[in-house]
Amino acid sequence: MKKYLLKIATLLLLPSFLVATAYAQENTANKLVIQVSTDDVITQKIALNNAVNLQKLYGLDNIVIEIVAYGPGLQLLTENSVMASRVESLAMQEITFSACENTMEDQHKRTGKMPVLLDGVGTVNAGVAHIMELQQHGYAYIRP
Repeated sequence: MKKYLLKIATLLLLPSFLVATAYAQENTANKLVIQVSTDDVITQKIALNNAVNLQKLYGLDNIVIEIVAYGPGLQLLTENSVMASRVESLAMQEITFSACENTMEDQHKRTGKMPVLLDGVGTVNAGVAHIMELQQHGYAYIRP
């Protein structure tokens, strides 16, 4: 019975949480999108380091960071990534990771296998379009 009540309470409170999160992101002065479109491990590491350094500088509550990966860069967000544990850890520290569904579909067509994303990684229809839309909403853009 307790589990059932907990599920009901969660369902009732979830919309409030989502609205509050969206409001906080819209009203945060510091918003950043980082593009990862290369499978170069050094460049991918720089992208993650940039995100961590900015969170340290501004504080978790004062910056919103999203890392968008597409093309060869999608590898960073898959189970085959050499930085898999770091990505999963950063996803739990309020860094958003978005994988391009177009790239995933392309890889599926070429290899017959859909890439397996890491825990905490979401998807967007088109990585490039998502970056553009974030910039239209006030996000600064960097590509290491």
